[in-house]
Formats: sequence, structure tokens, C-alpha cells
Amino acid sequence: MPELPEVETSRRGITPHIEGKIFKTVIVRQARLRWPVPESLALDLPGLRLDSIERRGKYLLLATAKGTLILHLGMSGNLRITAPEQAAGKHDHIDFVFADDTVLRLNDQRKFGAVLWCDTDVKAHPLLVNLGPEPLSAEFDANYLCQRAAGRAVPIKSLIMDSHIVVGVGNIYASEALFLASVQPTRPAGQLDAEECRQLVEAIKTVLQQAIEQGGTTLRDFTNADGKPGYFKQSLRVYGRGGQPCLSCAEPIQHLKIGQRASYYCGNCQR
Repeated sequence: MPELPEVETSRRGITPHIEGKIFKTVIVRQARLRWPVPESLALDLPGLRLDSIERRGKYLLLATAKGTLILHLGMSGNLRITAPEQAAGKHDHIDFVFADDTVLRLNDQRKFGAVLWCDTDVKAHPLLVNLGPEPLSAEFDANYLCQRAAGRAVPIKSLIMDSHIVVGVGNIYASEALFLASVQPTRPAGQLDAEECRQLVEAIKTVLQQAIEQGGTTLRDFTNADGKPGYFKQSLRVYGRGGQPCLSCAEPIQHLKIGQRASYYCGNCQR
């Protein structure tokens, strides 16, 4: 599924094409996504200026003077900038058409994405209000992670994937960051000392920043707003490499499930 770097790549990809433009119309072909698409969108959006496009965790926030459009790409969604004459495909569910006829198109094969409208303080929206800090922010540091991990028996991989602890550290990047920090994913979170927390925070920031710079990770049908795949997959050190030699020590990469999610690690390099 699209993770934080993929969502940030999408944000950066669509922003130059639509920020500052006026919504003309909304075409909803499939209203049954993860939650029903508000029927009022066709009335609320036309005439409004898209003032900014921000990201909170894996949510994209398209702000106008009268409210904020909340987008989530779900398990398989992607956003494309298209021309109005480009025919919609089977899974092209929503078009946001702007006054200059630029089209922002949401494609979502599995229909787990979301398109919602918030006309109050978006930070207080139920989907956003309890989210943890952004992993690339100054708020997410070693002291914070140590405090949130203290006394916890949950595996450290599960802790850093908990959006109430820190947002956007999905399965792929959690595995990669733990390898970079030399921490085994099954370690109880409360066992990490201050130095290990510092190394893990640094590794999370490094892995995510590298992935953003390289355009995210290509998985299944993810492509960025220009239709080009991300390239970070070429840099994966452990994820998806079960049984293959570790790039550091040549021992085989281990594969197990933690919280029903595939996890990869090196039993020699990670302690």
C-alpha cells in the first residue's frame, strides 16, 4: 500500500499542477469507497480556490477558504494529473476538475481509499486528532521515543508502526529502519536503551527521507503523479529479501510475521 514516502511523492507531484487553481466541478463515478463520498462535494467545491496541499501522516489535506478535502489512498490508490479528454478507466472513481480543465483523478482498484470533506478545524477531525508526531519533525526525537517505549512489552516494530506513537512509519520502512539501527523487530519496546532509541529515530528519519528523495517504493500499482514508478525499491536492504544474503554480513535474511504483517531482518546484524 502507499506509505508516507509515496503519499509525500504524490503531494509533491500534484501540487505544481493544481495549487492555487479554482475547482470547477467534481465527477464521482464510484461513491462507495472506505467511507461514502459526501454527496455535497459537487455543491461545496465548485468556485473554491485550492489554497494549499499538505500531508498529515498518510492523509492529503487540500485546503480551501471554506473547508478541507481529506484524501487517503488506501491500499491501492493513486492520483494522476490528466487532461479532460482522457477517458476514465474502470477504477478511476473521482475527477476533480479545475477551471483551466486540469483534472486530478483518483484511481483506486480496491476501493479502500477515502475522500472526505471537513468544514471545521481539520486538525480536530476524528481521523487526525489522535495521530502522533510526524517522523521527520523535531518533535519525534530520542527522548520522545524512549518515553513512549518505556515499560512496553509490545515488539518495537509494532510500536513504531502505531500511528498514535508516530505517523507514517509503514511496514516496509519500519523493517528498513530497524535494520539500519541494528535492532531486531521482535525486541520488546521497553528494552531499548537511550542510545538504541536515538539510533532508531535517526534511522527512521534517514530511511524515510531517502525514500522521498527517490520517489517512494514501487509496490504493485503505485506510480507517482507523473506516471513514473518510485525507485527506492532498488535500495531495500531487508524487506522482501527473505532467504537472500544480508548485504552486510551475507547471513540469510529472516522472515516472520509480527502483528499479521510480513517482517524481515538479519538475525546476525540486528540484536
